[in-house]
Parts: sequence; structure tokens; C-alpha cells
Amino acid sequence: MTTVTAPGISTTAAALRRLYFVRFAFAIVWAGVTTAVADEISPLTVALFVLYPLFDVAAAIVDARASRRTGSPTLLYLNIAVSSLTAIGLAVAGASGAPAMLRVWGAWAIVAGVIQLLVGVSRRKMGGQWPMIFSGGLSVLAGGSFVASASAAAPSLANAAGYAIPGAIFFLVAAIRLGRAAKGD
Repeated sequence: MTTVTAPGISTTAAALRRLYFVRFAFAIVWAGVTTAVADEISPLTVALFVLYPLFDVAAAIVDARASRRTGSPTLLYLNIAVSSLTAIGLAVAGASGAPAMLRVWGAWAIVAGVIQLLVGVSRRKMGGQWPMIFSGGLSVLAGGSFVASASAAAPSLANAAGYAIPGAIFFLVAAIRLGRAAKGD
């Protein structure tokens, strides 16, 4: 399939492609490190869980700057606010234990997933966005499971740490798929 790009789309696609590769690498490294320490809540575990939405804030800022020419960054600004509040919420919830952290993490996954899905839908013409749409939908489902697992007999943050892996794969696929749009083909 050939994607015809409008002026500004190839520049935006190239910037998003680079961002998606960085997000892929960060998520894989974060998941590996976090999974290794997620069995117990320690200051390191809490810091790692706070770091993930903070990285999402930084990525949304880069995305909003890159996307100004091709669409409204309003949803990205909403994501910045939600992820910032989530980082604060996780820091506070860390003092209460895994159930509280899972509830905050799950709520964030749901809201961020809806935002990601909507952003992906709004960028369909650019190409390479189906992985982002699927990832957003999967995030909503995963978030619901995290909230539900907070009530389990022995809730664990390990599954929440693994949440980053499918997202990373979707970012990688989207980055690869944006190649044509980035070249202006």
C-alpha cells in the first residue's frame, strides 16, 4: 500500500518514528529492570513506577511539538496532565502498598489507552497508526485487569511491569510502518 503524504506529514512522521524507536527502547529496558525488582515494594520499585509515566510526559511533550503542523495537540496535552498526576499518585500510593499502586497504575493505563487510541485514530491518514490504535485498546483492557488484580489475595506489581512489553512492541511496529510516510512516499 502506498501512503501519500501531505506537506508537513513527512516531517511529523519522521519525528514520530524517532520518538517511537526511543519509546520502544525505554519500555523494554524499563520492563526488564522493573520486573526484576517488582516482587516487593521498595523505594527503587516505587521510583521505577513513577519514572514510567514521567517518561510518558516527556514523550508527549516531544510528540506535541512535532505534531503541531499536522493536528491539534489537545489530546497530547491531556495525556501530559494525566501522566503527571499519575506519577504523583504512584509516589503517594507507594506508601500504601501494591493494591494502591495497582489501582493508580490501572486507572492511568485506562485513561492513557483511550487517549492513545484517539490520537492514533486522528492520525490514520499519516499511516503507521494501527499499532497505536491496537495498543491503546489493549492498554484499556490491561488497566482494567490491574484495577481488578488490586483486590486479589496477593496482589503483585510484576504483571504491571510486564505491561510495558506489548506497548514497546507496538511502538516498534509503528516506527517501522511510519518509514514510508517519513520519507514522503
